[in-house]
Amino acid sequence: MKKSLILLMLLVTLISCGGDNTSVDSVIGSGDLTAIKAKRTELNNQQRDLKSEIDKLNAYIDQHEKKERPALITAEIIKDTLFKHYVEVQGNVETDQNVVLNAEYSGVLTNVYVKEGQRVSKGQRLAKIDDGGLSSQVAQQESQLALAKTTFERQQRLWEQKIGSEIQFLQAKTNYEAAKNITNQLRSQLSKTIISAPFSGVVDDIISDPGQVVVPGQTPVIRLVNLSNMYVKASIPETYLKNIKKGTQVKVNLASINEDFTGTVRQVSNYINPNNRSFEIQVEIPNKDGLVKPNLIATVKVNDYSAEAAITVPENILMENAEGETIAYIYQPVNDSIGIAKRVILKTGLSYQNHTEVKSGLKKGDTIIKEGAKTLRDGQKVTIKN
Repeated sequence: MKKSLILLMLLVTLISCGGDNTSVDSVIGSGDLTAIKAKRTELNNQQRDLKSEIDKLNAYIDQHEKKERPALITAEIIKDTLFKHYVEVQGNVETDQNVVLNAEYSGVLTNVYVKEGQRVSKGQRLAKIDDGGLSSQVAQQESQLALAKTTFERQQRLWEQKIGSEIQFLQAKTNYEAAKNITNQLRSQLSKTIISAPFSGVVDDIISDPGQVVVPGQTPVIRLVNLSNMYVKASIPETYLKNIKKGTQVKVNLASINEDFTGTVRQVSNYINPNNRSFEIQVEIPNKDGLVKPNLIATVKVNDYSAEAAITVPENILMENAEGETIAYIYQPVNDSIGIAKRVILKTGLSYQNHTEVKSGLKKGDTIIKEGAKTLRDGQKVTIKN
């Protein structure tokens, strides 16, 4: 504006101070062709002189006037993508087949038939407790049971032939059933002197040694572990209950063994823990090499939200205006090298891994300004780096 005003004042001065002041209209009105041509020559000379003076002024102004240089930025063309949000929690590796076998009979541990690290089958004998003569009682009772059975069967045959009294038949039957019950009880007690494997697995630890006195429910004897059915248990805040169900995708990282697994939720708890307002999930994980052990710490990422063809932007380019609205800047080209920064108001969704989903305000194909966005103003000239 300042440059235009100076040029206008110079033009008026030159016209008013130089040459014949006769107006063009009056010369044309005279009809004198010679005068008209002379007036044209005069004006051409004035125009040439004026242009020379204007060029000098422009050169001086360009040299001394500070011009606004376009801000240097980087930009990226927006593409739609699959956006997934994960809730990240810590969990523990567990197995239901990790048990400590306790003594069920009081006595001296006489034999341990296995070694640590040995693989055993379900039902296999692992250890023996001294029965204190219980096996002899069982043998004696079995003899009495056999006699009671024989007596009952004979009495039953006589009763069917209408020989003998009913009371004799009933007594024989009662004696046989009583002997059978006593025998079963003694056999059950005797079976508790044998510690057997409840499932197939590996003997992880022999806790009690032969010769040690063991007490039912108090003395641990052997730890048995099966690592083929491992899973991760994690607690999820109750706010995610609606978005997480059986079959939800999960990523599991076991940092201590540098292993990553992808699986699905196999079980969602129906109980909310009142102490921390959370519910539990279970995720089955493979264990082909046997490296996964119970109680390993796991990082669990549960996919609670997914959106196809979503628009996402880097989280660090988003800003807030005075009204609390989320804003960003897009690049609008003016020519091949210069453009302007246009401010846009965005409606955003969830953020994950430094990217935020944009619900509205941007579309596929827009050029979003990244580096330099924090210092821009709406309508400012910008140029893209490289």
